[in-house]
Amino acid sequence: MIDIQKVVDIAKEAGEKIMEVYNSGDFEVEIKEDDSPLTKADLASSKIILTGLKKHFPEIPIMSEETEDAPYEKRKDWESFWCVDPLDGTKEFIKRNGEFTVNIALIENRTPVLGVIFAPAKGVLYFSNQDGAWKEEGGVVSEISVSSPEKKLVVVGSRSHHGTELTKFVEEKKKEFDEIELVSRGSSIKMCLVAEGVAHVYPRLGQTTMEWDTAAGHAIVVAAGGSFKELDGSDFRYNKPKLLNPGFKAKGDY
Repeated sequence: MIDIQKVVDIAKEAGEKIMEVYNSGDFEVEIKEDDSPLTKADLASSKIILTGLKKHFPEIPIMSEETEDAPYEKRKDWESFWCVDPLDGTKEFIKRNGEFTVNIALIENRTPVLGVIFAPAKGVLYFSNQDGAWKEEGGVVSEISVSSPEKKLVVVGSRSHHGTELTKFVEEKKKEFDEIELVSRGSSIKMCLVAEGVAHVYPRLGQTTMEWDTAAGHAIVVAAGGSFKELDGSDFRYNKPKLLNPGFKAKGDY
């Protein structure tokens, strides 16, 4: 059994390093080959997470956004691995709106079984294993669970990728519910809102996320009683030959 507290401590340490850069204003933004931004905070967080995971769990390989991808021929035989995004929501970090996170997930047999998401600027931590899901805020830890909509459906969408597909989704849902509320958030915070019952569904209707963007949130949503499926309802799997995710829906109890 993985000691989740060790993973939580690693995420918090990485978050503290991110905040040092955030508060300094010294971002040194670079643009990667896929046109996504990279900052000193991404790299500093990555170093802390990789060092910590290798120290405590040396037998488990690591897949991370900021490290060179292992070729599929090598990783296809991994029964378990860490899936890491050292700084999810770099665009939100650069905008200084606080909606960025540290994401660490453990994948077993292509499914997330443990997730840790830390939003350091907000001082909020979400974490889960196969025993449940929890939120820590202000030093208080409480168990969280998804909720069911009644007359009102709360939909959470991306702050940086708010496309026409989401608008169509909301219009379609108006046939089922008296009221629809659309909430915009950055990074993996969207999945956390579903897990704690603040939102009922997070639809990602295009192929715009990578495995490390979703793995920790996936684990937390499912541990909180929700579901995380591809758009056609099939199981959402990890360690694919190509790490680009299909569209998906993270849902509460409905």
